[in-house]
Amino acid sequence: MTDFEATRAMFDLPEGVIYLDGNSLGPLPRAAAARVAGCVTEEWGGMLITGWNRAGWMEMPRRLGDRIGRLVGAEPGTVVLGDTLSIKVFQALAAACEMRPDRRVILSDSGNFPSDLYMAEGLCRMLGDRELRVVAPEALEDAIDEGVAAILVTEVDYRTGRRHDMAALTARAHATGALAIWDLAHSAGALPVRLAEEGADFAVGCTYKYLNSGPGGPAFIYVAPRHGERAVPALSGWLGHEAPFAFDTAYRPARGVERMRVGTPPVIQMAALDAALDVWEGVVMADLRARSLELTDLFIAEVEARCPDLALATPRTHARRGSQVSFRHPDAYPIVQALIARGVIGDFRAPDILRFGFTPLYIGASEVSRAAEILGEVMAGRLWDREDYRRRAAVT
Repeated sequence: MTDFEATRAMFDLPEGVIYLDGNSLGPLPRAAAARVAGCVTEEWGGMLITGWNRAGWMEMPRRLGDRIGRLVGAEPGTVVLGDTLSIKVFQALAAACEMRPDRRVILSDSGNFPSDLYMAEGLCRMLGDRELRVVAPEALEDAIDEGVAAILVTEVDYRTGRRHDMAALTARAHATGALAIWDLAHSAGALPVRLAEEGADFAVGCTYKYLNSGPGGPAFIYVAPRHGERAVPALSGWLGHEAPFAFDTAYRPARGVERMRVGTPPVIQMAALDAALDVWEGVVMADLRARSLELTDLFIAEVEARCPDLALATPRTHARRGSQVSFRHPDAYPIVQALIARGVIGDFRAPDILRFGFTPLYIGASEVSRAAEILGEVMAGRLWDREDYRRRAAVT
């Protein structure tokens, strides 16, 4: 049984704030500041360049990859850290296209995160003979046919929290000869993921949301073992080389997922991630999921009772829901600003979404009920209807 009171004590949250935006940026784990300080002063400061060996910097992407792998149902040695999520999306897509040279279509859906689609568009332009096809989320399964090289799917829709069926879509892709690439940005650390069990070919994800590595935290990539020696890394960086310190002028890919490393790893940011992953020791993903569903059910019920003007955008069915709840309203942006001013931090997604993330590691039922109460007050009194709340900030 997971002790959520214990995990809650491992986070440093400002007094008086109800934080429902961990699906965008996770809060600071208490141990992270000291871990980063030690990396800077004792390792970088005291060891200088010898830290690559003495402090194990070079192995961090693989070691942390295995720690994340446990949370996403990956086989040992199949996940590696480094670079950004967009880079990892590009790597997975390029490898999949190389493995399916006679197929022309990359298939995705309109609920996917735009950056994923941008990377796919860019790859199609580079290759010259590929097409990105985007369909409605509910039409995705039927759109998978023999012309599709790969599907690129974000498991949980960043706007609505709608969850795709990984097992069904992967099985459909494989039945037609296509490969399945999964973006776990809103899944890793939010709900149980079973990459190996459900047959994913590739998966990518970020670490600064539910995994709490801090702003700009490194991304990860998963390559199924059956593809480990076949996936060709389009970004053939020196740390993906079979022998990076041989400094050969010709590239030879490393074994397995190690070939998906590109450049020098962000050691200081990885130190923060290492501390953040300590929080997960002892967390049972099934317990996390059960608590998440309890909290999201509670929030939906209380908000709908208090705020009839808000329309639920998130599926009610548990199997189709991630760990967030979204509502629609034409004035979503100023409503969110009014909530933030009152200590409830959610966020806005264009054009009309109020989005709230639920992380049982540090959020409980009392905060959820209080957040719904404050939202009810904001809506009943039209407290959002102010010019300063309507003024858009650079980051919305």
